[in-house]
Amino acid sequence: MSIPPPPGPQGPYSYGQFPQTPAARTPPPQGQFPPRGPYPPQGPYPPPQGHHPGAWGGPYAAPPRPAPVNGVAIAAFVLGVLCFVPAAGLVLGLIALARIRRRGERGKGFAVAGSVLSSVGLALWVLSLSTGAAGDFWDGFRDAARGEGTAYALAEGQCFTTPSGSLRGVTYDVDEVPCAQEHDGEVFAAFDLPGGDFPGDGEIGRTADERCYALQDTYAMDRWAVPDDVDVYYLTPTSQSWRTGDREVTCLFGNTDERGTLTGSLRNDGARLDPDQHTYLLAEGHLNRAMDEIPVAGTVEEDLPGYQVWAGQVSEALIRETGLLRGHGWPGDAERPVADLVEDLEAAQKEWGLAAKATDADTYYEHLDQGYALVEADSTVTARKALGLDTTPPVHEGEGGGGGESPSIEV
Repeated sequence: MSIPPPPGPQGPYSYGQFPQTPAARTPPPQGQFPPRGPYPPQGPYPPPQGHHPGAWGGPYAAPPRPAPVNGVAIAAFVLGVLCFVPAAGLVLGLIALARIRRRGERGKGFAVAGSVLSSVGLALWVLSLSTGAAGDFWDGFRDAARGEGTAYALAEGQCFTTPSGSLRGVTYDVDEVPCAQEHDGEVFAAFDLPGGDFPGDGEIGRTADERCYALQDTYAMDRWAVPDDVDVYYLTPTSQSWRTGDREVTCLFGNTDERGTLTGSLRNDGARLDPDQHTYLLAEGHLNRAMDEIPVAGTVEEDLPGYQVWAGQVSEALIRETGLLRGHGWPGDAERPVADLVEDLEAAQKEWGLAAKATDADTYYEHLDQGYALVEADSTVTARKALGLDTTPPVHEGEGGGGGESPSIEV
């Protein structure tokens, strides 16, 4: 930007040219520079207002710095906009106004706006407290933070219903209900998957199936007490929830009928059993878990080596079961029935051991049939009755370990 010439006679002079005849000059008014030329300064003149003295032709000094904006005023405005702590915003706004007047700082508009907004927020808080709205808000906020009312908040022993009434597909919202009431599912265990990339729905399903079936006995120790129309289900992460850090698999019992429900808790663990019942079910658990490992192949002819290994596992499980049963001191009315059961189980153990050594399918089937008959003998029912346990044998549908293709629900 160019500098206009000082007032006085002007002529058609180009830059750097001056009139040949010097003319009388008067001092320039305060605040203006003398004209350029080869004349000695006529003065002294006071420096222009608003500038520092310097060499002629040099750069102008920087304009004075504006007053800083008061930081407290900005904080008051932010709190006023958020209305999160309205009382704090109002106090900070008043403090900022006092400092601005005393220090000559800027930010009065921020301070005033923050004070006004905080006052409005404070009035709304008082109103909400008087009507109970604040309590409702904080209850909802707390529940959301903890995941209450969602599938992520389910814990062992809780029963719930789903909006669709089904344990298949994808769900997020659930309603916890007392287990004595009609419900869709009962949680019996939960575990976390390892981190890393999303492994895929198939891999998660396989892991959930294997782990949940293995964990069911820790919650419902007596398999005979689990109704025939009840199976194991699980809640698993989706690819979307995985990205938010969801790694939990929730294991639960549900009705095999998609529209069916449950009533009453299936919990049957050490806390709800007497010492004799607990010891008996611990012993029987060895056999149950070994039976679950039956090969996938439908016939012995298809996988004789696999069935031989399985028979050996059952034989080892029977050794552990009879050892526990023999080592416990049973009450008088249960002592004889349990002794009879142990005798049958020891005979069964020998048959399963021989099946494990069979070199052909026919020999294997011969010992397998004998072993099954002894395991399922009436002595088991008699011993259970003496101990006050369920006496209705469970129905096993088909062959195969675990539960086959157990349905799941994703969250």
